[in-house]
Amino acid sequence: MAGLVARVGTLEAENATLVTENAELRRRLGMNSTNSSTPPSKDSIEAKAKRRADRSSRERSKERKPGGQPGHKGSGLAPTVTPDRTETLPPPGDCGGCGGDLGDAADAGMSWAQVWDILAVTLEKVHYLLPRRRCGCGKTTTAAPPFGAASNVVYGPNVNAAAILLASEGNVPIERTAALMAMMLGVAVSAGFVARALERFAQRLAASGFDEAMKTALRAEDVLCADETPTNVISKNTDEHGAPLPGSPHAVTVRTPDARLVWYAAMGSRSKTDIAGLGVLDGYAGYLVRDDYTAWHQFDTQLAGVQQCAAHLIRHAKGVLELHPTQQNWAGEVITVLREANTAAATATADGRDHLDPQLLADLRQRYDKAVAWGITTNRHRHWDKGNHPGYNLATRLHNKTDQVWTFTRNLAVPWTNNASEQALKDPKRHQAVSGYWHTLTTLADYCRSRSYLISARNHGIQAIDAIHHALTGNPWLPTVSTA
Repeated sequence: MAGLVARVGTLEAENATLVTENAELRRRLGMNSTNSSTPPSKDSIEAKAKRRADRSSRERSKERKPGGQPGHKGSGLAPTVTPDRTETLPPPGDCGGCGGDLGDAADAGMSWAQVWDILAVTLEKVHYLLPRRRCGCGKTTTAAPPFGAASNVVYGPNVNAAAILLASEGNVPIERTAALMAMMLGVAVSAGFVARALERFAQRLAASGFDEAMKTALRAEDVLCADETPTNVISKNTDEHGAPLPGSPHAVTVRTPDARLVWYAAMGSRSKTDIAGLGVLDGYAGYLVRDDYTAWHQFDTQLAGVQQCAAHLIRHAKGVLELHPTQQNWAGEVITVLREANTAAATATADGRDHLDPQLLADLRQRYDKAVAWGITTNRHRHWDKGNHPGYNLATRLHNKTDQVWTFTRNLAVPWTNNASEQALKDPKRHQAVSGYWHTLTTLADYCRSRSYLISARNHGIQAIDAIHHALTGNPWLPTVSTA
């Protein structure tokens, strides 16, 4: 009998272990961009289909009809009163009604129409004569060629700007950019020319002091958002002896919540040292919106406050809730409370208030604290195959980082999520998707500088093509410290 009892005990223990392992495997298989930090690009086909279905369901629930919505201002062309030229077309020859000849018909006045189009693009080949003068000292000086021509024949700023606009702003691969320029502009440039145009553009921005101007302007902001993402770089970084350095290349963004300033930089890794070496957050004393990656923690003591990205927290809470809808219902309550707090903050801002109603905030915090405390209690001793239960880990984090979770309710200028940074990082991800990789960390840094310039200039009302021309001709737009 004792042996049978022991055997039953052993089987029960093994069963409990298998149940836990099964739960962990189910959790991992069910992880996607809606319930974890998994990027949407890595979602399974099923997860993507569910996300589309959920989005369609939300749109149907709003009962929106296709097309422009009531109150939407159209963007059709309005006729100009100062056309570049006016032409009179021949009168109609046949009647649109009976088909009769209108040769001798009476004049019935004029109607009008406007057609806006682009003049045909042609490549102009200008031959410049460069006068020389010999000084009394014996030195002969030649007049400077236009556009800093390094050789006798070069493409000018308009051709360079077209290449930069397509390859950087349009995310068109270099080889395809060269092909499109040949088809659309009749300019048979090489892929090498396009790559050199992008390099030249980034170099002129660097020489103008753009990076330092951007860092100075960012450090003067009250609120910044920051995030990073891995990138594909073929040539890995090496030390002075040629040995590969640890870590993988990343693109990082530091930006203002309203997108006035969007700065990208290249890093050899996302180590604490590399993030500190960005030269933006060292000495920064404002508010920082971020996820909970540990390399960002080094700045916490100098900051006015940190806002943990609530979107990340909600995704993790969804993942815990999906483990068991009743045992982990506390995670659902956390999601509800955070969303209600965000709605309250948005309403207060819309009403012109700079703070939440104290009693409302106290009620929300009480519900949050109660839910988190329950998450710790119910999961403290709950068995998990490896380490603590995910619910316990999340609840403990929410408890320990409470002040950082609720910063957006104390300062309404602070956004509750870091979605702004994640959206900004779609740019390098999209470029990587179409081009596949960057050759070196230097080409990644050039890309980041160019995108920083074009996006920030555009958000200051400067057309991309104009911003490119300004930079190529030595007069780039530079960010300044906000006085708002």
